[in-house]
Amino acid sequence: MVTGGGKRGILLAIGGAETRVGRASVLAEFVRHCGGAKARIAVVPTASSLGPEIEDVYRAAFTRLKVPEVVVVRPENRAEANSRGVIDQLDDVTGIFLTGGNQLKLSVVITGTRFGDAVKAAHRRGITVAGTSAGASIMSSHMVAFGSGGATPKQRMTQLAAGLALLEGCVIDQHFEQRNRYGRLLSLVAQSPSLLGIGIDEDTAAVIGPDDVLDVVGRGSVTVVDGRSLISNAHEAKHTKPLLVSGAVVHVLPAGSRFDLATRRLCDTPDTLTPFAIEELVETKADLRQLTEDVAAEGVSPTHLQRRLHRRHIESAQ
Repeated sequence: MVTGGGKRGILLAIGGAETRVGRASVLAEFVRHCGGAKARIAVVPTASSLGPEIEDVYRAAFTRLKVPEVVVVRPENRAEANSRGVIDQLDDVTGIFLTGGNQLKLSVVITGTRFGDAVKAAHRRGITVAGTSAGASIMSSHMVAFGSGGATPKQRMTQLAAGLALLEGCVIDQHFEQRNRYGRLLSLVAQSPSLLGIGIDEDTAAVIGPDDVLDVVGRGSVTVVDGRSLISNAHEAKHTKPLLVSGAVVHVLPAGSRFDLATRRLCDTPDTLTPFAIEELVETKADLRQLTEDVAAEGVSPTHLQRRLHRRHIESAQ
């Protein structure tokens, strides 16, 4: 098993840059698991370098999604993270949301404190916990503190720090496709083949239930790297040299996919799509249509393109 037993809550690891206006599908999924119109959500913006504005952004986003009560819990140092007044604010919440920002700061401030323990205890008693960007990374026992991007795995490509261990036996990276972090996830798994590498694209969530099954929602994909049978030279590669990585099993999971973290196998997907998945497909189709038009416009003068589009509009109306 990837995580421990018991009445654990849902985990939503979000790859960052989640849409906060309109339908906001990823945040809406989190709110649904928190109880919808009965939700009481604690937003923890400790990682953020922004001031009250980051608090206002998420308060507005969750209010727009019909959440009746949003509280901000922001320990800024370990003394505050050990204070009773801060910890008590988590007592009656139905969801906890960890924002993005500085991953190392988040680890330094809350791991190993009474607040960090309170987040874990809330999850164990069934409370939904979500994190975006830095807030997603800290969910694993080993978290990415910082590092460089790139497609080729290299020695010393990234640095690990302690996480909250809400999800054990894994390491989570975010902004995965957008910041080209494939190489650094491979390097982490090459150095620790027992860890399951999970890379999450922006505006995408890995939704993990008590049964250790991961469901993908949002616009992008979740990449899972299984290194159990991996061959690597990570133990002898020098400085920042490229790493030998052979035998890793890579799963790229788009929205609607299900993956069993315990068995490390793809689950059967349902024959029928949920209304939520249908809406995602409609939006994706619209995005692809716009992309096709943009590609078609390469090298075409704006005037010529406008004439072509006008002519197409007239022909479709006839």
